[in-house]
Amino acid sequence: MATEHDTTIRLIPATGAGGARTAVGQLSPQPWMRDARTAAVIAALSAGGAEVRFVGGCVRDALLHRAVKDVDIATPETPDVVIRRLEDAGLRAVPTGLDHGTVTAVADGMSFEVTTLRRDVATDGRHAEVAFTDSFREDAARRDFTMNALSATPDGAVYDYFDGLADLAARKVRFVGRPQQRIREDYLRILRFFRFHAHYGAGAPDHEALKACGMEAAGLARLSGERVRDELLKILAAPQPAEALLEMRGERVLEQVLPEAVHIGRLRTLAWIETAGLRREWLTPDPLRRLAAVVENDRPAVLALAERLRLSNDQRDRLADLAAPAAGSPEPEPALDDAGLRRLAYGLGNARLRDRALVLWAAERVAQGHPDSRRTGLWIRLLDFAAEWTPPTLPLQGRDVLADLGVPPGPQVGELLRRAEALWLAEDFRPDRADLLRRLRETGPAGGAG
Repeated sequence: MATEHDTTIRLIPATGAGGARTAVGQLSPQPWMRDARTAAVIAALSAGGAEVRFVGGCVRDALLHRAVKDVDIATPETPDVVIRRLEDAGLRAVPTGLDHGTVTAVADGMSFEVTTLRRDVATDGRHAEVAFTDSFREDAARRDFTMNALSATPDGAVYDYFDGLADLAARKVRFVGRPQQRIREDYLRILRFFRFHAHYGAGAPDHEALKACGMEAAGLARLSGERVRDELLKILAAPQPAEALLEMRGERVLEQVLPEAVHIGRLRTLAWIETAGLRREWLTPDPLRRLAAVVENDRPAVLALAERLRLSNDQRDRLADLAAPAAGSPEPEPALDDAGLRRLAYGLGNARLRDRALVLWAAERVAQGHPDSRRTGLWIRLLDFAAEWTPPTLPLQGRDVLADLGVPPGPQVGELLRRAEALWLAEDFRPDRADLLRRLRETGPAGGAG
């Protein structure tokens, strides 16, 4: 909902909730904090006098001047009380995760995740058993990284129990507490560490955290394919995904979750093309396209990877089409003339042509070892064409064949349409409906002379 907004942080010593002396920063007013829907939810949750705070990503991203996507709120009150307060205020309450203390508040179409303050009482490497608490410090202590343990009051006072503000300023992703212990509570934190460093970190990763990830990498085998998939795609969406994968490889993490990642140089080149190399408004980083670039061009292996990561059918088909196209599928070639490019775009579709071309261009640049300005110009021409050209629609339909040619319903209708399309493509989309009908009459239903 929110947009980029300038913020300033003023650090002052203060006594935080729970009696711990903590650094408190003052967050300048944010559009999402002043939004009437946010105010309505805060007012409802505060009606009984409870202290409520914004927590997690919205605080972190606001402090970094980044767009805030989701607003999460923490309260000491239990879910049943939260539901009652929201409903008393005329707001919708959705019990999305009562066992973990989470209720979704909906105000005028905007959703807020409201969670009761918690502490972990048992963990098994995948999930945690929690108990409710009234301590914001205890709740912060169960969060993974110091930058995610920040909280802010509705008027912008930022509470920091674990030096998260300093780590945020230094772009240092650091675990709350001992890294190895925190990882053993939930092995997904290994992938989250690499993901957060890729998106928020600067310089070398935290040494202690990195080594802990390597020592506990075998625990990743306990995670579901869905959880691994979600983190991998977020890592691949980072500004420099190749560097993230290299760091994962160095700690033997990559071999646990994506051993198929053999073309990291190709991934680096694709990421460069998507951002600095080809500056186009229509081109944005795409994690599935990047996944296709980094894996081997082996269709059975790609399909097995899609199954292991529990990709959707659409994701599976797109990944296979990009990484290992089916035999006979048109191959983008930038040296084609304009008519050839039009036929190619019509056959593949603009999006498939764009994605295939980007992956192939990246592979070609890596194979060449040095840029070829002529080929670069041709690839750019092809990609700009795919972004700008709108494929026409075949001007003939089945009902035209039935009505104008007197052909009875059946397989022959489809065969005649395929012949018409071939004629239309061969003449660069110029024939209109009347031309195509005339040509079909001349050749006859069987394709011979009439």
